[in-house]
Amino acid sequence: MSTKSSKAAQALIRKQDEQAAMIEYAQQRSAEREKSARLRALRLAKEAADCEAAAQAAITKATAKMPVAKRRKTVVAMDAVSA
Repeated sequence: MSTKSSKAAQALIRKQDEQAAMIEYAQQRSAEREKSARLRALRLAKEAADCEAAAQAAITKATAKMPVAKRRKTVVAMDAVSA
């Protein structure tokens, strides 16, 4: 009988170990998913900020190259100059 009971005890211990290992595995996978989601959100936010900064830089660069419009003399100003 002792061999049957020891085999049964070993089977019970093995089953408990397997359950504990599965719980630990599930916890690790959950932690990995949360970490991946957090990192993905950070990456997407950074990419959006970089894209916005690049667009703003392009606008600034384009406006810096635009020539300043020269003022045209109006008829009234011409009359004042010639008089």
